Amino acid sequence: MSKCSFALFCVSILMAPLAALSQSPAELSRPLPRDSAVITDTLANGLRYYVRANRKPEHRAELRLVVNAGSVLEDEDQRGLAHFVEHMAFDGTEHFPKKELQNYIESVGMQFGADLNAETGFDETVYQLQLPTDTARILEQGFQILEDWAHGVVLDSMAIRNERGVVIEEWRLRQGAGSRILDKQLPVLFAGSRYADRLPIGQRSTLESFPSASLRRFYRDWYRPDLMAVVAVGDFDPRSVEKLIRAHFSAIARPTQERSRTVFPIPDNDTALVAVTTDKEATSSSVEIAWKQPLRDKRTIGAFRQEMVEHLYNSMLNQRFHELAQKPDAPFLGASSSQGLFIRSKEIYSLDASVKSGGIVRGLDALLTEAERVARHGFTATELERQKRDLLRSVEQAYAERDKTESGAYVGQYVNAYLYAEPVTSISTDFELYRKLLPGIQLDEVNRLATSWLTERNRVILASAPARDSASLPSRRTLLAAFDSVKRRPVVAYKDQVTAGPLIERAPAPGRIVSERVDSAVGVTTWILSNGARVLLKPTDFKADEVLLAGWSPGGTSLLPDREYMAARNGAVIVQQSGIGRFSRIELQKALAGQAVSILPYIASLEQGISGSASPRDLESLFELLYLDFTAPRTDSSAFAAYRGRVSAQLANRGASPEAAFADSLAVTLTQHSWRARPITPAVFEEVDLGKSLAFYRDRFSDASGFTFVIVGSVQPDTLRPLVERWVASLPSTHRRESWRDVGVKPPPGVVTTVVKRGVEQKSQSVLIFHGPFEFSAPNRYLLASLVEVLQLRLQETLRESLGGTYDVEVGGSGERDPRPEYQISVQFGSSPARVDELVKAVMAQIDSLKRTGPTPRELSKVREQQIRSRETGLKENGFWLASIENYDRYGWKLSDILALDERLKLLTSDRIRDAARRYLDDTSYVRGSLLPEK
Repeated sequence: MSKCSFALFCVSILMAPLAALSQSPAELSRPLPRDSAVITDTLANGLRYYVRANRKPEHRAELRLVVNAGSVLEDEDQRGLAHFVEHMAFDGTEHFPKKELQNYIESVGMQFGADLNAETGFDETVYQLQLPTDTARILEQGFQILEDWAHGVVLDSMAIRNERGVVIEEWRLRQGAGSRILDKQLPVLFAGSRYADRLPIGQRSTLESFPSASLRRFYRDWYRPDLMAVVAVGDFDPRSVEKLIRAHFSAIARPTQERSRTVFPIPDNDTALVAVTTDKEATSSSVEIAWKQPLRDKRTIGAFRQEMVEHLYNSMLNQRFHELAQKPDAPFLGASSSQGLFIRSKEIYSLDASVKSGGIVRGLDALLTEAERVARHGFTATELERQKRDLLRSVEQAYAERDKTESGAYVGQYVNAYLYAEPVTSISTDFELYRKLLPGIQLDEVNRLATSWLTERNRVILASAPARDSASLPSRRTLLAAFDSVKRRPVVAYKDQVTAGPLIERAPAPGRIVSERVDSAVGVTTWILSNGARVLLKPTDFKADEVLLAGWSPGGTSLLPDREYMAARNGAVIVQQSGIGRFSRIELQKALAGQAVSILPYIASLEQGISGSASPRDLESLFELLYLDFTAPRTDSSAFAAYRGRVSAQLANRGASPEAAFADSLAVTLTQHSWRARPITPAVFEEVDLGKSLAFYRDRFSDASGFTFVIVGSVQPDTLRPLVERWVASLPSTHRRESWRDVGVKPPPGVVTTVVKRGVEQKSQSVLIFHGPFEFSAPNRYLLASLVEVLQLRLQETLRESLGGTYDVEVGGSGERDPRPEYQISVQFGSSPARVDELVKAVMAQIDSLKRTGPTPRELSKVREQQIRSRETGLKENGFWLASIENYDRYGWKLSDILALDERLKLLTSDRIRDAARRYLDDTSYVRGSLLPEK
């Protein structure tokens, strides 16, 4: 037993004596103890700060400037300007003029979007910055950036005019069926409040025409120290960082005439508010009942305990919803119960469901019936016991990882502490309270929530559907009648059906590890098993409670003819829906309560495989599940019927989406109308056959001799050896020699253009996909990836920053060996339809420039630094090592080359990237796709 496993075992056996401790009203009313690891204070000007030293990830700091001001504070002439200010903060500040901020961040190896970003909400604006801390100057510059955001944003008229295009393109990007439905629902949900007409994205008319003075007024009124907090968490000396905060922010003066920072209420409603909406491009139907609730103080031990009660209620009800959705002809495709903060002045409880076409009333009835079932009969003792185990297990995992928690997790907690007065507790305190309070929670207090939450006051009912369902859409009266109908109807108690016993009643005879090799350069042990399978193990200490697993073997759907492709493609999914061994899917979930373990088989085009993860203490279950996925897939016709019904319902209106139609057209074009790339319609999905799918799955997992498994995480060879011999080396094997088959799917030769005219919004999507043969090697893959990074930098600068033509441009690329060596590079962006040709020409012009002269020294420096920084964090992550070992082993490359970044960086020269651009950005071999509006 590892140290981690032993510690958690000790925690479990200590539960009983702690459960007997007092839970008196006096104790529950006490404030929660604050985490002493956090340094907090308020400057004389009102600015609040939170500082914490944290070593994960190493040499990184997470910084936030939190502004207690968002779109709800906008005046009528400022609709959308809270968000516009956020944009301007990246456009130019006192110390980083004219977009130099982005250049600086990229020069130190960070990325715009991933490490430098912001978000604007109704009530707040949060600026995000991640920086390296291995250089004191870089960290100090981080606080200069935060200070500039706080009071040094340059709002000159020229910069504002240049940024309008980018903000309008972000507004355009969000337009569609979802936004149109939301525009109809929000005035109902927020009825009588200022929030109803203060969406953060704003109004296009305002964004196009507002005077610069209006923007400056918002910044002057609301960006002030008494409405701000600075959050800093990372690998640094906290007292030095505290001094930096005081040095940069103490001198910021409060305005002499302050506007009142109002918290706007959302009025209560005695009669139900109802919104029933349709849209011609909507692809699904849904129904939601929301109950607005008063805001509560979360800072006491009693409030902490109450959150546990509410979590248990929602988890148990959601499990019932999930179980119901697995039945044939279920009343909904999926449903959920949730409670939490709604807006600054309200909390909310909601029941929601996605339903089949014409199924809104039936779905609403099912939601209310299950809630009524709890109100009348309550949950069962076995349900509560399982959810308590699951909840405690998740807290145990967090406690086990307390010294390896990422800084990003802490900054979110401190941002919420400032904005929403949430408590700042340590994981040790949380864990102690869970151990102490959770056992004392009784079934009746959980059950009472069903009647206290589901009231007749403050109800809001929201239903939406595709326009084609308008004739069958329920009226307000019909929806309200469902509540009375359920109340009058008899409702039987829920029966908790559980399959008792172990996952595997009789363990197989173990196999053997027949050879062992250790690669000391990367710390990887390779075992060859008696059944022919291979296992590559890398023990790590990056996470205390995490083990990752991946396994694969060549073959996949390529081995079947086209006519059986759909059955093969769905084989693993159908098995997942059906369960394994003696356990249905629902029974398996119940049997695994209290365990941190998951596993998922898959069948891809060229391989079949399995991926999973577990806590070290649950490794036995992980390997038992792996063994069952190979040896005991179930045939469950009811589960298959339910799966078929859900997918068919989801596909029924998929064609109404312009984006789906565009994606289908591109797929067909890129594969020259391959049978396997047909758009998935209900008719195509009918080709899925339970018998054929299961037969193909069994065949693919009947021979373990071709499988390679990679295991990375908190486990040592001595601990893993008996598990591998028992559950992996014992897997059946026939030692057949096989590989994948090339089914002949190829991109079209020459230059091909596809145009799709769909959609009512004046927006477009453009895609350029370059492709061709590829000389597969590690250096060539590296150069291809580096070319993509250079092109991303260049096009972001040109299309967004210089031309203001798009909100975002995405460049991706890959070089593959199988089924034939090929490369692909894609460029995609959204824009106004009127600017498509202009922006495509700009893309091609930048590509031509790269071909002629290669990247600039500044671009190469940015890419080099980003690769170095990315590798710094990657080398400390289990997921990085899992993927790297899998890829290097698959391609027959030396595992020690995973560490050879310095050697790869020698290839990063302007001439080599120029030559790669000439080779891979071939203007005689690409597909251009455009999605344009109907009119």
